[in-house]
Formats: sequence, structure tokens, C-alpha cells
Amino acid sequence: MTTEIIPADYGVKERKGKIITTSRHVAKIFEKRHDHVLRDIENIISSLKSEESNSLPKIGEPNQIAPDFSGTNFIKSHYKSRGKEYPEYLLTRDGFTLLAMGFTGEKALRFKMAYIQRFNEMEEQLESLRTARLEFPELTDAIKATKENPKHYHFTNEVNMINRIVLGMSAKQFREKHGITGNSIRPYLNAEQIKAIERLQKFDIGLLHTEPDYHKRKQILTEYHEKTSSIKLVTA
Repeated sequence: MTTEIIPADYGVKERKGKIITTSRHVAKIFEKRHDHVLRDIENIISSLKSEESNSLPKIGEPNQIAPDFSGTNFIKSHYKSRGKEYPEYLLTRDGFTLLAMGFTGEKALRFKMAYIQRFNEMEEQLESLRTARLEFPELTDAIKATKENPKHYHFTNEVNMINRIVLGMSAKQFREKHGITGNSIRPYLNAEQIKAIERLQKFDIGLLHTEPDYHKRKQILTEYHEKTSSIKLVTA
């Protein structure tokens, strides 16, 4: 049995716009030898390639798998240990799901559920980032300019900070409260909420260049929102 500590993120990360985990993390968490996991992956790839090379399905037969499904979901890679390189695979959600189908037992089931939840969380964060880049391009440009190595959470944290100030909740909480299935909440906001969010975004662009501390920015933005909101009420 492994004595290594299971990472809180289960080794699920964002890489070049994809959510992946590694065969090494899977081996460690499911308490399997990495060479056995590699063998299982290569057996799956071999079977997939055989399916990929088949002709188009006949009428009434189920659809075939997408071309290069194996290469897209099982990405060959390597890692270094003690000055040597060793093989590993990067697995997408689909790749992990195919591999984990063969893992049985109560403990394996718990880990599979934890992995699926983590993939869901990461995919939601990535989709939130895509939405942020579309809806708040100037703000996301400012984040990229002020962070040496910006991560997806730098964008989502900043956007959700503004959402919490104006709406009292994050975008995720707003979607859950109102039963929204799409990722963008903008179509469901009223005109005043949209104006308040846009006002804070513009102010935050300047703050990002002058105030690196997240909590101080949040305090300044909150006070600014309260001030501008109270002015609106007095003059309304």
C-alpha cells in the first residue's frame, strides 16, 4: 500500500486549454504499480486504434469513436526522476474514464467519484475563464499584464470578486440560485447590475497595476461600489 499523500486536486490540472491528469497520479491514488497502469493504457490504445481504423458504421450500427480518439485522450509524455526520463500518459476525462472502468472495489469507486467531481470543477473553471475572456477582455488583458505566470484562477477569482460585490454571490452561486444552465450570467442580470459590474471592472483594471494585494483591491472596490451606489440612490 502506498504511503504517499493524495493531492487535494487529485492531480487534475489545466494544460494548454485541456483538463488532464497523469498516469502516475492515477497509479498512486488507486494504489497500483505505474508500469501496470501503463500496460492497461497501452492495451486500451491498441483496442481504440483497431476501432479507429474500421470503416464507417453500417445502417443501424452504433456510431464509431471519433478519429484519433486514442491520441487525443491518451497523450504520451515523460517525467524525470533522478536524472532519468520515464514514460507516462496525460489523460483527459474520457481517457481517465476508460481506464478507470477496469478499477473495481468500494475504495476505487470513491476515488472514481472524486476524480469525476474534480474534472467537473476544473472544466467549470476553464469555461468560466473562456467566458471571462469574451465578456471582460480589457480586465483579462490587465490580469495577463500584471501576472508573471497567470493561471486560470487569477481570472475567475477577479471576476467572481466583482460578482460578489455587486450580486452578493459568485457566478456559480447565481446560476444555481436561478437555475441557469448556461455558463454566462450576463443575460440574466438587470441593467443596473450590468452597469455596476462594468464600472467595477474599469476601476479594477487600474487597481491591478497599482495594488497587487487581492484583499486590498476587494476592500477598495467594495467601498467604491458602496459610494457610487449611494450616489445613485440620492440622485435618483
